[in-house]
Amino acid sequence: MGFSETVYELTRQIPKGKVTTYGEIARAMNTHAYRAVGQALHANPYAPHVPCHRVIASDGGLGGFASGMKKKVNLLKREGVKIIGNKVDLERYFFPLKKKKGHCVPSSRT
Repeated sequence: MGFSETVYELTRQIPKGKVTTYGEIARAMNTHAYRAVGQALHANPYAPHVPCHRVIASDGGLGGFASGMKKKVNLLKREGVKIIGNKVDLERYFFPLKKKKGHCVPSSRT
């Protein structure tokens, strides 16, 4: 399975009303390539089945979203995630991912 497909598989695990971070997805993949995770999610061809709107920055900030921040905010709010000052309370809404077996490093073909 390629890098992007692994990102999508992990992102599918995030339940409604929860969020995870780009760094958490990278950690679960045994890599430090959180920016490559963001690039894969930006190109997500499986939305909304791969809920990339549930992935945020490690400081609780909303990060980016290919369909626009207003839509990301609306999707998260509709799922019950409270956003205060453009941030999400990670202590309340964070969803930890299980580590994938094996070693995954991003290639130039993400």
